[in-house]
Amino acid sequence: MRCVKCNSLEDKVIDSRLSKDGFSIRRRRECLNCTHRFTTYEQVERRDVLVVKRDGTREPFKREKLLGGLIKACEKRRVSLDELENAVEEIVNELTADNLREIPTRIIGPKVMAHLQQIDPVAFVRYASVYRQFQDVGEFSEVIESMENAPMDKLLQPDLFESRP
Repeated sequence: MRCVKCNSLEDKVIDSRLSKDGFSIRRRRECLNCTHRFTTYEQVERRDVLVVKRDGTREPFKREKLLGGLIKACEKRRVSLDELENAVEEIVNELTADNLREIPTRIIGPKVMAHLQQIDPVAFVRYASVYRQFQDVGEFSEVIESMENAPMDKLLQPDLFESRP
């Protein structure tokens, strides 16, 4: 692995640990050139999966993009990166369990929201506002109020035929 500090390719593994989910290995490394320590993750390579966007376009599924969305939703919240990486791994495992070659965003979004609601309610509302394309402040209020009253599945995927004023 290339050192993030000096770009040297010479390093040694100091510690290896299996992740909680058992699908990846966390390795602590030390650069032999500058002695900088850094962490890498090794995971099973999965077959290529495409994400089908709302407009019908397709793009390769990227774990990093999913993690980036969670990080953005949890910005300035007390949520650890380990917590988010674990959530991403669980979401990826759920998505790949069916061995689908194409996964619509309408399947990915609710899974992300379910995990975010367990991690941080504010992050959940932030993500939901983007995923469900809120148009005004009233929609934020509705989701916040319904978080206490509605069952989880109603929050994650609204009725497609509900009337809007």
